[in-house]
Amino acid sequence: MKIVVLLKQTPDTESKIVISADGARIETAGLKSIINPYDEYAIEEALKLKEKAGAGEVVIASFGTDAAKELIVKGLAMGADRGLLISNEGLEAADSLAIAKVIAAAVKAENADLVLAGKQAIDDDNMHVAVMVAELLKWPHVNVVDKLALNGKTATVEREVEGGQVEVYEVQLPAVLGANKALNTPRYASLPGIMKAKKKPFDVKKPGDFGLDAGALNSGIKAVIKGFTPPPEKPAGKVFKGEDVSVMVEKVVKLLREEAKVI
Repeated sequence: MKIVVLLKQTPDTESKIVISADGARIETAGLKSIINPYDEYAIEEALKLKEKAGAGEVVIASFGTDAAKELIVKGLAMGADRGLLISNEGLEAADSLAIAKVIAAAVKAENADLVLAGKQAIDDDNMHVAVMVAELLKWPHVNVVDKLALNGKTATVEREVEGGQVEVYEVQLPAVLGANKALNTPRYASLPGIMKAKKKPFDVKKPGDFGLDAGALNSGIKAVIKGFTPPPEKPAGKVFKGEDVSVMVEKVVKLLREEAKVI
């Protein structure tokens, strides 16, 4: 079985996001990147499935800049077999659909049996790409997966929905599944794993290698980010002192009702 895991490069959750002076982009200089945390659950699940089967191949695939190489290598250090980086050169403004078209073509070329991805990316929270990949491939898709079991060419998938209820799906492979954090606990890369990762196969390709034209992809972009705006700064807090407690309480209640509008 060949499992392709989709990896997205996202800003470190502890990094300070800085918007360019013209508001058109996020400054990447000095911005630390990490593997999208939900993608780590997808990597771990792929490794567990391979270990249980006793055979197979786990491919870590990403669409992005050269900076994603380091993150793919981390996936290889966890135990994946091969890395695949698809360069976004000339497609820096690609929307979710354009990215999905590229990834779908790569998955098809890989002749994958299963695609695992994080349920969403922590930077934009769109939950778009994996769903679109499934639709483009005409494969079944289940997102926010908490439990997964394979039985030959069939996958039994559980996901928790609102109210604590559990939905159970049975899907035919190949399929695209989105991993939730309840699915497993990602392993840490061991020192031997880190050393082996440097020698594992790693391909760098372009969309053209999969028969896609960058010009056509760019002309098909339907969603364009026009700018970024930081959240408004929190107003200074108000301190009441030196008055009778009942008077201060009355003032606080009035502010909560008229300004904060929480009561």
